[in-house]
Amino acid sequence: MKHLMLEKLLQVLEQNKGNEVFNYTVPDLWNCFDYDEHKMIKTLSNELIVNPFDFYASVIKDYILPNKKENIEYNKSISIGSNKKIPKVKYTGGDWIKESVVYSTMIRTSTSWDHDRSGTLDDSNIYKMPETGSFVKMLSLLPLLKKMGVTVVYMLPISKFSLKDKKGDLGSPYGVSNFNELDPNLKDPLTKDKMTLDEEFSAFVEACHILDMRVMIDIIPRTNAVENELIKDNPDWFYWIKASEYDLYRSPKISGIGDTSIPSVEVMGKVYQDKDTYRHINMFQVNPKEQNETLWNTVKDSKNLSADIEKHFDLRIAPAFSDHINDPQPPWTDITFFRMYKDFPKETVQFLDTTDRAPYILFDTIKSNMYHGLEPNMKLWERLSDIVPSYQRRFGIDGARIDMGHALPQELLNMIIGKARENDLDFSFIAEELQPSNAQKAKDSGYNMIIGNGFIMEPRIWEGALYQFVYETIDLPLPAFACGETHDTPRLAAREGGETLSKLLTILNMFIPNSVPFINSGQEVFEPQPMNTGLDCREDEAFVLDENDPFYGKLALFDKFQFHYTNKRRWELPDALEFIKPIRNKYIKQITKKESFVPLYSEDHPKTFIGLAYYKKTKSNKKNCLLILANANPYSEQYVRPDIKELRILSSNKEMEGKLLFSSHEEPRKFSQFIDYDKMDIHLGPGEIKIVEL
Repeated sequence: MKHLMLEKLLQVLEQNKGNEVFNYTVPDLWNCFDYDEHKMIKTLSNELIVNPFDFYASVIKDYILPNKKENIEYNKSISIGSNKKIPKVKYTGGDWIKESVVYSTMIRTSTSWDHDRSGTLDDSNIYKMPETGSFVKMLSLLPLLKKMGVTVVYMLPISKFSLKDKKGDLGSPYGVSNFNELDPNLKDPLTKDKMTLDEEFSAFVEACHILDMRVMIDIIPRTNAVENELIKDNPDWFYWIKASEYDLYRSPKISGIGDTSIPSVEVMGKVYQDKDTYRHINMFQVNPKEQNETLWNTVKDSKNLSADIEKHFDLRIAPAFSDHINDPQPPWTDITFFRMYKDFPKETVQFLDTTDRAPYILFDTIKSNMYHGLEPNMKLWERLSDIVPSYQRRFGIDGARIDMGHALPQELLNMIIGKARENDLDFSFIAEELQPSNAQKAKDSGYNMIIGNGFIMEPRIWEGALYQFVYETIDLPLPAFACGETHDTPRLAAREGGETLSKLLTILNMFIPNSVPFINSGQEVFEPQPMNTGLDCREDEAFVLDENDPFYGKLALFDKFQFHYTNKRRWELPDALEFIKPIRNKYIKQITKKESFVPLYSEDHPKTFIGLAYYKKTKSNKKNCLLILANANPYSEQYVRPDIKELRILSSNKEMEGKLLFSSHEEPRKFSQFIDYDKMDIHLGPGEIKIVEL
């Protein structure tokens, strides 16, 4: 078997650890692998003082590598490396995601920590180390994720990104400047010059695979940074405006059309009649190479290409903006759209004279799932469809989420999904589709699941939206994420109901039918500060922390930020998830099988009582039943009498007692709260969830 990059990393760390006494701290939550207590000092701030080289080496040597098995190629996807057989009937490649628990991480933030306790996250601390996250440091979180039952590590973008017109302290990872190069800021100085960044990522993927966790990445094929490495050889892939008019750039305001309107063909007819449309599209220019190829050839190798293009051509890449008409959002100054077609949309070309017209960004030209040219930019499409295969070849990843994939031309989307599955038949794709009504379309396109709207529905308990999500998701043709928060939304712990609601939903999400549990990094420690304020946020959402908190007003997607890993309730959710992990695993086939699900209802609290039941045959031909009983009211107790008559009939289960396997409010015990054969009499405390087995 090929020598593991993880073993090389272990060797490098052990060679570099030396005998120096370090004043280097990590949160005690990062130690879920029983690090030698004689090698650390516990602090009153819930941190551990450790030798960083030895600490990260120990998680590899004492926790990860002992799980290594022979004859498995951990540098390849789990399906290929372990030679897993794919079912031939009723199985789409990548459907393993349906039984997964997904943890979403932003590597640079999930293991950010003020290691030298200076009060700030330093670019270079007293040990000349940046205090933001890395793949090496992320290894120490894998035991915690394993404890919580996580089976998929999903990473927000890890590619190199641009700092031009950046947002926040660090810039957005979605402003990708080179798809195939990793973000150099993720290189860990602990390995010095003994390992490359690619090797460190390879070691991380191997570690995940050894622990039977799959790895998924986020790709962004619709946009690129306004300053990116593709411009040099392909200036015609982008849209250009005069640099001298840059400050005037904005999407056109169309009169007679409502805010945030979908650009249907009928509506676009009005758009092309509006004067502000022509004010906007007249700003666009042909690309610099087409303007003067001789001059372009002298400029394109410049070390500061953007500045020299502006100096010699008075041109800048045009920023992106929303593809919805009259969206109040300002332009997205750090990113731009790719020019998917060489010509103008055939559906709207009738509305204007295109003679000598430069390519432009407008609601139709950028919504290329609805509008198509006759000349696909095939050279670009080939490059975009090779992003995933590149990561498959080099690192053996298992799946990907396609950012805004639903807005791509269907032919391009087919290429992206098809080429990945040529390399790995069991590769999984997540659709960034928030509308459940579009799940069938996503399925037809080859996706394995959608994001869905759980993050909108679940926190809205009083409107009955949680109730609706739980009971209606079963009918979707693809599973959706069971989640109450994402990297773009408010944190559950900052919503009404706070940590009580956050705990309830995090546990409940492990059992919602036809869904995939999703844990957002930081959620496990009741982090209140959002990573971004992109979706469903209040006006002051970025300021939920105390004003004296060093990360007050900071957003992890753009700024230096560390999660509050040392809070007093930090172990509560990980411990609860560890307890219910074997329960979920025992019933996983039933939880993911629609035919095994029976909804339970109560007339007493129709919006806040959630009742789920699953039944399975045992080896002795009996049928066990698993009941999930939850009170979504975080403030008040409730007494409910759910009807279980249908469950009795379908499962042929006549037992009148069972076991309370788990409760967020009490210890396991015998369970016999039956009024009669058809009803139960249940007391649930505020935000309580009970898991019962009959």
